[in-house]
Amino acid sequence: MSTEPVKGPASYFPSIEKKYGRPIDEWQQIVRDRLPAKHMDLVSMLKAEHGMGHGHANAIVVHVLSAGKG
Repeated sequence: MSTEPVKGPASYFPSIEKKYGRPIDEWQQIVRDRLPAKHMDLVSMLKAEHGMGHGHANAIVVHVLSAGKG
């Protein structure tokens, strides 16, 4: 088990789950279901349709898009 702190977009995941009441996997699936789409269109969708703050929405989108490139 790693003692390294979580960095990058994933560091937001616990607070996203707590604030918006869904597991991070569900939020990621919501984003994946809208692909292909532009980064900011996905962020705007999470903000408009789900009331998510910009930083939280951006963290999910960045994570999903970077995982898709790997």
